[in-house]
Amino acid sequence: MPSLEELQKKIIAFRDARDWKQFHTPKDLAIGLLLEAGEVAEHFHWKNEEDLKEYIKTHKEEIGDEMGDVLNYLLIMANDFGIDLADATDKKIDKNAQKYPVEKSRGRSAKYTEL
Repeated sequence: MPSLEELQKKIIAFRDARDWKQFHTPKDLAIGLLLEAGEVAEHFHWKNEEDLKEYIKTHKEEIGDEMGDVLNYLLIMANDFGIDLADATDKKIDKNAQKYPVEKSRGRSAKYTEL
């Protein structure tokens, strides 16, 4: 399985071979990310919990394709913005651990400002 860094190099090489960087402004990358996230969400729209269990089993590849598109946008944005995505994610998990201590948030869906 490729590492995050290997995936990033692969998607950047894919993009650069097609001379698409010229279209990848921060605004357009952010909009593209939202559109792809919407395509993930579309798989779950209007389905109840029971239907979802079966749907996920039978549409795993299609859902994975859309999730891959989301990750590709994030990898491109991280590359272009000079952000180490693995490091940013690690730091965000640590920040969330501070905002959502286990003793206050376990089993609760409340936002950290309400804990």
